[in-house]
Amino acid sequence: MNKNTVIGFVLIAVILILFSWYNAKEGREQALYKKQQDSLMAVAAAAKVPDSTAIVSADSLQVMPDSAAQPKNEQLYFDTMLNNAAKGVEMTEKLENNKISVLFTNFGAQPKKVLIKNYYTYDSLELNLIRENTSNFNMTLYAGQELSTSNFAFTKYASTDSSITYRLYFDTVAYIEYNYILPPDSYMVSLNVKLYGMDGRIQRNATSAEIKWNLDLPRLEKGYDNEKNYSTVVYKFPNQKSVERLGFRKTTANEKIGTKIQWFAFQQQFFSAILTSKENFLNGDLSYSFYGPDEPGRNLMRCEARMDVPIVRGSGDINIPLQFYFGPNHYKTLKSYDSDFEQIVPLGGWLIGWINRYVIILVFDILSKFISNYGIIILLLTIMLKIVLSPLTHKSYMSSAKMRVLKPEIDKINAKYPKQEDAMKKQQEVMALYSKTGVSMFGGCLPTLLQFPILFAMFKFFPASFELRQQGFLWADDLSSFDSILQLPFNIPLYGDHVSLFALLMGVSMYFYSRMNIDQMNTGGPQMAGMKFMTLYFMPVFFLFLGNNFSSGLTYYYLLSNLITMIQTWVIRKYFVDEEKIYAKLKEKAAGPAKKSKFQERLDAAYKAQQQQQKNKK
Repeated sequence: MNKNTVIGFVLIAVILILFSWYNAKEGREQALYKKQQDSLMAVAAAAKVPDSTAIVSADSLQVMPDSAAQPKNEQLYFDTMLNNAAKGVEMTEKLENNKISVLFTNFGAQPKKVLIKNYYTYDSLELNLIRENTSNFNMTLYAGQELSTSNFAFTKYASTDSSITYRLYFDTVAYIEYNYILPPDSYMVSLNVKLYGMDGRIQRNATSAEIKWNLDLPRLEKGYDNEKNYSTVVYKFPNQKSVERLGFRKTTANEKIGTKIQWFAFQQQFFSAILTSKENFLNGDLSYSFYGPDEPGRNLMRCEARMDVPIVRGSGDINIPLQFYFGPNHYKTLKSYDSDFEQIVPLGGWLIGWINRYVIILVFDILSKFISNYGIIILLLTIMLKIVLSPLTHKSYMSSAKMRVLKPEIDKINAKYPKQEDAMKKQQEVMALYSKTGVSMFGGCLPTLLQFPILFAMFKFFPASFELRQQGFLWADDLSSFDSILQLPFNIPLYGDHVSLFALLMGVSMYFYSRMNIDQMNTGGPQMAGMKFMTLYFMPVFFLFLGNNFSSGLTYYYLLSNLITMIQTWVIRKYFVDEEKIYAKLKEKAAGPAKKSKFQERLDAAYKAQQQQQKNKK
């Protein structure tokens, strides 16, 4: 056997050995892959879920034909199951009860569309708080590399009429599970995120996962400005009753929060999407930006949240319990969830909020049980408030009447001290006259000031009152928004592009109320002439412009309040006030011993000090 023959046999032997080794490697890989698939099928069978719906095998996942549906991050996943999940086909499932319908997509295992039942948009369309392709809910983990759940098609593991479970498998023993539960008669959707068998994949120093939720809230109400002014992002700290807001009436806003957060809300004027964590979010960033009124997609605002949720490692699985609220900003509905959700309704600060929560809302609830027309309810509410406040109204008018009957005496004092250097002495004698007669300069102001909290409470309540939404009365088709009897072909700054009849009538009533009381004012000096102009002309026109874009329920209330006050004033003036008798009583009281008030004593002391300074100068 020559040398060349030996070399040939050696080469053949090497080739055979390499070929055998390669075939053995391929066989082992195929056996491992088959074992994985068999294990998955066994899990599905154990759960008694049909294979065709419970588990989608890696081989059955198809490549998405649309490149836009591919993962945004073009990473190469070494894990076969994740690689196939990144190329999966989108499938949807629905959970619904008598209040909401939630359409889920397996891509990211997240809500794709949320329909609020029994309510409609101002245009009489179905009310979708979340519309398709306007929301992205994503969890980011670090499992050897950054992993974003919204890039993967989860497999539906199980479902019932009220729940659905999605899983994203890493291998036969490690997966992420999203379990959604929608109870009957509820706006709340529970989400329990489970990380099973992930200890070997999640880095040991990782203590949190990141949740990102971006949502475009749609326009749902009549007026863009009114809807925008009462929409924002709200969040709540644990163990606090009050909430924090990113602010109203801003085009954009953002805030970085470095402490724990119990929940946050993407709040439209009358509907909200809220995400809450039972374990609290560790920290996060929140922001919003408004679209313009002519945005073609009818989007109102872009809301964004980035939150860190804790990963608590233990002997078992890692659970992250979350809850979504998709529903109306109705005070009692929000309060029923016992999570302080009702605080998102902007009812005012501690005093104004207290009046709204425990007086106005209570009266509204009681009256609405018997009366379905909210225009009538507002009328009855106004009458009730005026009756309760009538003692203050009477006291204010009586104080003004006392000041009027003393005017001749004050004119005498003014004539007695015409010089500027005698101003202190003149004021001293005026105060002495008030003290003798028992008249207070502030007697007419204080009762009026005490009524201001009611006025401010109404200002807060009507635009935020869910009860008034789409409730019509007379020519107004929605008491929560402005009424319009004429659409203008142009826009007037501050006033708007429409004519509100309730605002117009409110301005007219203010004018006649001022005219009714103008003869009671001292109009002899230039200052009083300026006050007369402000009261009689400027204020009615100012409130006409301001109120043109107010909710019609609010301007209707102010109109009623003015009319009832005019009636009260006429009745008090005609039947309860006799200025001659008042003057006689004041003269009688002035004849008695006078007791100086502390203010008059200080005024006397100041006058004596002034006199002493003048003597020293001489």
